[in-house]
Amino acid sequence: MTARISKDTRLCMSLAARPSNIGTRFHNYLYEKLGLDYVYKAFTTTDLPGAIGGVRALGVRGCAVSMPFKEAVIPLLDRLDASAERLQSVNTIVNDQGVLTGYNTDYLAVRQLLERHAVPRGLRVALRGSGGMARAVLAALVDFGLADGTVIARNAMAGQALARLHGWHWQPEVDGIQAGLIVNVTPVGMSGSADAASLAFGASQIAGAALVFDVVALPVETPMIIEARRAGKPVITGGEVIALQAAAQFSLYTGVSVDEELVAEASDYSRA
Repeated sequence: MTARISKDTRLCMSLAARPSNIGTRFHNYLYEKLGLDYVYKAFTTTDLPGAIGGVRALGVRGCAVSMPFKEAVIPLLDRLDASAERLQSVNTIVNDQGVLTGYNTDYLAVRQLLERHAVPRGLRVALRGSGGMARAVLAALVDFGLADGTVIARNAMAGQALARLHGWHWQPEVDGIQAGLIVNVTPVGMSGSADAASLAFGASQIAGAALVFDVVALPVETPMIIEARRAGKPVITGGEVIALQAAAQFSLYTGVSVDEELVAEASDYSRA
């Protein structure tokens, strides 16, 4: 039987431009399975300082942070974990009696997935995107040993800065790109976006890649992932990323580690 919410129930939450039910279902599923007196709720906001002030003032235990708040939230926090400090991007806030610490669990999730999928380290990479998640993904790629690549971003300032940081190339559009690993870290293909039905890379670029990686999790089967499967290419999906990073968040919030089987169970439930 589901526990009743009481005055002692701890609240965790998320902030996103377009909230989904994935995180809410994932965390609440695990709370119930493990008998933890927590509840998780997704929110959006047009007042980020007010929202973070509420996290602090109301004793919200943890807050997941999604686009477009991952960088803007940093000045509102008290301190950064080494992962967030290095990336200058936060996807997780932990509230310890009013002290707010920012973390980045996206980086860890991507590193784990590169290992799990045994990605060859000699691949040339094309990464589309230049925001907070792109920073985390690119740092994970480089630290894994994928040192040769191109950042594709229409925002020249952000794209060039990110490319320079890791010694990569930059170009504004995907035209002419051929790479062994192609990675989408933009809203292209995301439900509700203006480009929900679009491919982040062209069909010929997908066909020419050895591996296709799309960070978009809603839907997991994005147009790019569908095209890659049609072409017989191995894929890494945003569903895998979100499950691993959410498991890390769950542990930061509750102090409880969850085994892979239960994480997979909660992830399947979250997208059902």
